[in-house]
Amino acid sequence: MQERLQKILSARGIASRRKAEEYIQQGLVKVNGKPAILGQKADPEKDTIEVDGKVIEARKEMFYYLMNKPSGVVTSNIERLREKSTLMDRTVRDLLPKDLQGTIFPVGRLDKESEGLLLLTNDGVLAYRLTHPKFDHEKEYEVTTEHPIMEGALQKMRDGMMVMGEKTKPAIVKKIGPKSFTIALTEGKNRQIRRMCQKVGNPVVSLKRVRIMTLRDTTLKSGHIRPLTQQEKAQLLASIGI
Repeated sequence: MQERLQKILSARGIASRRKAEEYIQQGLVKVNGKPAILGQKADPEKDTIEVDGKVIEARKEMFYYLMNKPSGVVTSNIERLREKSTLMDRTVRDLLPKDLQGTIFPVGRLDKESEGLLLLTNDGVLAYRLTHPKFDHEKEYEVTTEHPIMEGALQKMRDGMMVMGEKTKPAIVKKIGPKSFTIALTEGKNRQIRRMCQKVGNPVVSLKRVRIMTLRDTTLKSGHIRPLTQQEKAQLLASIGI
């Protein structure tokens, strides 16, 4: 039966549907040897579908890994073109063992300057649930600002504020120091926290993700990656209804 490529890639755990669209637009997806286009359908039982040069097969095993992404690293697991590699930024892919490159993919993203926890998996359903705004799943961050942070500014973030023409959802915000606070969001607009702080006149100095739903790890070293424990995996999947 023919289905949209985005749905096939998500069901196989390659990427969320939105991320699959990006892969198609970047020319990384082929059907029967020809570059795919957005909206194209295929039959995974009859057609040969490739992603980044690899033929996808029915998913045999799910992988779940947690990384502590360093600042300066781009959230991507797409292989870079060799002739441009010296000009491009270091990516999450570069931090993965060779056997995991192209096998697991980041769920959501952290901007280049930010650091902290990043979930990588081949579970497309989990990726979709964690990244789609309608599910309201929390991610928590520690933020340090350039100047002392005022209570009024924090309250604006709690209540929601206009950023790029849209009002942000209410957030849980707690002050933890003169220039630092934690914020738990249920959405992830582009550079949202940095834009919020800029709008209240207090630029971000450092931004670190410290929690993804039920996942925390204060001991994982920067740039390191580890598989989730069975307990962590069970708690995470239960928390999003899988």
